[in-house]
Amino acid sequence: MSKQIQNIKGMPDLLPHQTSVWQYLEQMISELLTGYGYREIRLPVVEYTDLFKRSIGEVTDIVEKEMYTFTDRNGEWLTLRPEGTAGCVRAATQNGLLANQAQQRLWYQGPMFRYEKPQKGRQRQFHQLGVEAFGIATPDMDAELILLAYRLWQKLGLADYVTLELNSIGSLAARNAYKAELVAFLSAHKAELDEDSQRRLDSNPLRILDSKLPQTQALLDDAPNLHDYLDDDSREHSHQLCYLLDQLKIPYRINPRLVRGLDYYNKTVFEWVTTHLGAQGTVCAGGRYDGLVEQLGGKATPAVGFAIGLERLTLLIEAAGQLPADHQQADIYFVIAGDEAVQGQAFVIAEQLRSALPGLKMITHTGGGSFKSQMKKADKSGAALALVVGSNEMIDKVVAVKPLREGFGGEQELVNVAELPARVQQVLKNKA
Repeated sequence: MSKQIQNIKGMPDLLPHQTSVWQYLEQMISELLTGYGYREIRLPVVEYTDLFKRSIGEVTDIVEKEMYTFTDRNGEWLTLRPEGTAGCVRAATQNGLLANQAQQRLWYQGPMFRYEKPQKGRQRQFHQLGVEAFGIATPDMDAELILLAYRLWQKLGLADYVTLELNSIGSLAARNAYKAELVAFLSAHKAELDEDSQRRLDSNPLRILDSKLPQTQALLDDAPNLHDYLDDDSREHSHQLCYLLDQLKIPYRINPRLVRGLDYYNKTVFEWVTTHLGAQGTVCAGGRYDGLVEQLGGKATPAVGFAIGLERLTLLIEAAGQLPADHQQADIYFVIAGDEAVQGQAFVIAEQLRSALPGLKMITHTGGGSFKSQMKKADKSGAALALVVGSNEMIDKVVAVKPLREGFGGEQELVNVAELPARVQQVLKNKA
C-alpha cells in the first residue's frame, strides 16, 4: 500500500462543515461593498517577481524571507502573490482603468501565499479581502474605507470585539527625516535591541516601532516621535480624517508607533485589532499609498485601501459566538422504494419539483438499498422532510411527505403529485 499524500504544511483544506461560514461571510462582504458602489476585480495568483520587489520593497521581510518565488520554463521569475494591492494596481494600470484620472472603487478576494511558521490565524496559504480606491486624494476617501470595515463588523456582530488604531506616517521626505533621527537614537542603544530589531536597523528601521517585545517598546519611549516630523499637508489630512470619524461616531485610538510593514504607504495608516485571537491580533489593516501607481509605471494617482484576513475573521466570528446557523445540506431527501419503473417516475417528480420551487435543496437517493437504509440516510442528511415514492404511491399518483424534524408538521401524509409543490412550499415555510 503506497504512502498517503498529505496537504502541504500551512495550506489547510476547508472542509464542507467550514465552508458554510465562508459562504456566509463572502455574501455579507459582497452585499456591503456592492451597496457602496465597489466593483469586484479578479486577479491572477501568480505575478512577475519584480512587481512585488518594486512595490513591497526589497528589504522587507516579505520579499527577503516569505515569498514563494520560482522560475518558469522560459526562465522568468514568478511569485505566488503574497498580498493583493500590487496586483490590483498592475491590473488597473495595464487595463486602462485609471486613464484620464478616472476614479475607481474595486475589491477582490482570494488566496495569498507567504512562507511563515503556521499557527492559529497565520497560514502559508491564507485568504484576504482587499478593498482599493483610486483617484481620490482627500481624507473623506480614507474615512469611507474605515467606515466600510466598521459596517462589516456591525453586520457580523463584531463591533465590540475590534478596536481601530490610527496613525499618519507623513510624506516620504518627512519619513526620511524622521528615519535618520530614529536610526541615530537606536544606534546608540543597539546592544539593547533584540536580534530582529538589530537587523532592521540597517534595512527597515521604521518596522522596529512595530516590535511586540516589551523591552523594545520600553526603549522606544525615549525615541524621537514621528509626529514631530510630519509635513503640514499630512497633519491637515490626519486632522480632517479624525473629524470625519468623530462625526460618524467611529471610536479610534491614535497609535504613533503604527507604521505598517509595506514600503508603499504614506499619510494614513490604520489597523483594526482584537484581543480575542491571541498573538494574531490584527484583523484588518490598510492605509494610503499615493505613490504606488507611479512607482509601478502608471501616472501619479492617489490611492487608499485595506485588506482583511479572512481566516482570522472567521476565527473572530467563532470567538464572538456569531457563527451563523449551520446551513442544512438539504431541505428534502427523496426516498425511492421500488424497481426501475418507480425510480424513473420518481426522478421525473423530483425534477418537476425543482422546476416549480427554484432554490429548493433536495437530495434524490441513488445507489439502491432498502427502505430502512434510505430513511437512515435521509435523517443523517439533515433534511427537514423525506419524500417517499414506492410502487403503491406510483399507482395512486401520490407521494408520502414525512417530517424529519420538529416544527415541520406531525404525521406522515399522502399528497397528490400535482399538489406536491404547493404542499412542500407550505410545510417548509416554517423552516427557521
